[in-house]
Formats: sequence, structure tokens, C-alpha cells
Amino acid sequence: MKTVLVAGGAGFIGSHLCEFLLEKEHKVLCLDNFVTGSKENIKHLNENENFELIEQDLTNSLELKQKIDQIYHLASPASPVDYQEMPLETMLANSFGTKNLLDYAKKNQTKFVFASTSEVYGDPKEHPQKETYWGNVNPVGLRACYDESKRFAEALIMVYRRKFRTDAMIARIFNTYGPRMRTNDGRIVPNFATQALKNKDITVYGDGSQTRSFCYVSDLVQGLYSLMHSGVHSPVNLGNPEELSILDFAKKIKELTKSESNIVFKDLPEDDPLKRKPDISKAKEKLEWEPKISIEDGLPKTIEWFKTQVTDS
Repeated sequence: MKTVLVAGGAGFIGSHLCEFLLEKEHKVLCLDNFVTGSKENIKHLNENENFELIEQDLTNSLELKQKIDQIYHLASPASPVDYQEMPLETMLANSFGTKNLLDYAKKNQTKFVFASTSEVYGDPKEHPQKETYWGNVNPVGLRACYDESKRFAEALIMVYRRKFRTDAMIARIFNTYGPRMRTNDGRIVPNFATQALKNKDITVYGDGSQTRSFCYVSDLVQGLYSLMHSGVHSPVNLGNPEELSILDFAKKIKELTKSESNIVFKDLPEDDPLKRKPDISKAKEKLEWEPKISIEDGLPKTIEWFKTQVTDS
């Protein structure tokens, strides 16, 4: 049994990761300050004797009473709504927060996985995106608090890797969806699902031709776990290369929910990427990982979750 710290463990992906690790019979410490995480996400885990909640802000000095074998760092606002409302908190979580965890990992020889993002590629001029692509990011735009703090965290991790031989790994996570996403998250799946279930207008930004690739959360969690046990110390894309246009995705959700919603179009937000698709050749080769759950299988499960969260109004 390993003792594993999941920073941001009460969030959407973090709570699924905590659940997965407990099923692997590890002791799990869930650290969260509940800025965007939810106690509801982990309520069912509280009765497990191997689960412990630590309510703490990662950007303060890290106080852990026991030795940790592995750290997963998912502690950061991750949706445009959240990080544009909390830009400073976002930057601090990915800078000071990352340094605090890296210092602990360095001192205690703890394995470390950082949840980076496909947003490090910005509005990419390469398609699909490989890990070797350096990105096209606006460093002073509205999204920079997230994009650039993730890029900074990656650079910091590589410094610790080169200077101190810290056993740290980087996952570049592409769009992920599934149960426990917040209805007011602001991202595509919650927006479209809640609008469709309420028979309200489904809001598509731009003309809907921009693309995204959606990975079901259980696949993503397996990818993070595989990375932790791989020893691959350069960034690895984790996502589903099944690419859909935003308009096609809206139509698919409208069909699955049997919604009477109209699809309406609004202006594209600043620096919103026009294309997003991971090249996962490295994950296939180094981690022996690739997604198994298609949109056709994962989206109905996700919609069933949202049905429990929204009421027609």
C-alpha cells in the first residue's frame, strides 16, 4: 500500500483519481481548499479508512504529518470561467503551489505527476499537437493566467528534474468530460448539457467549426496512473484524438437529450483555440495507454449525471 497525495482531489478529475487509487488499495490524502472543488464529489469516500481529507491552501507552506510516496498535482482552477474570475489564485496554484509540492518531493524522494494542459499549445499552428510543439500562446491575454502559469510550472518541474533529479512527470491533459463536472463550469460539455436539458438555447461561440477532442474521465485517470508508473520525464499528451467540431458536438448533445433547444451563435472569446487534437503516439508507445471509451459511450453516461443536477426552468 502506497500513501498518495492528490492535490485538488475534490475536483472533477481529482475525485475520480482518488476513487481509482482507493480501488488500487492505496492510502489517499485528498488536499483541497474548495475554491472550485466540492465536498459532494468526495462524500462517498469519507467512510473509507484509507481516505483522508486535508483542507488546506497549497500556496501556503505545506504541512504533511506522514511520508508521501506519490503526489498528483491537480490543484488549479481549470475552466475559463473559473480562472478568469480567479486569475491570481490560478497563477499562484501553478507557481507557488507547484514549488511547494516539488520541494516536498525533492526532500522526501517522492514521485510527482503534474496535471498540465493542452492550453500550453495555445491556438496551435500545428495539427494534431505533438509534445515537441512549443505552442502559440498570448502571454498577456485573458487566458494567460492559466496558460502561462501551466507553462511556468512545466519549466519549474524540468529545473527540479535537471538540477535535483526529482522524479517528476508532466501530463498535458486535453478536454476531459464525465460525471461530477459542475453545471456552471463554463466549459463545452456542462454548458451544452445543461442548456439542452433545460430546453434553453445551446450557445455555440464562433461559427462552430472549431474543433475539440473529448476524453472520458476514467480513461484520463488511467493515463495519469500509467504516467506515474512509467518514469517518462518529458511531457506526455493525454487525451482522446477523436475530433469533433463544436457545432457537431452541440447537435449530438441535442439529439441525446431529445432537447427542443435552438442552437444559437455568439462571438468567439478572446484567444479561443480554433483546433485542438492530441497526437498520443508517445502515450501509446511509452505508457501503453490510449482511450477506450468513445463519445458514443461516454456522453450518455455524462448526460445521465447532469440530469441529476439540473431542473427544467
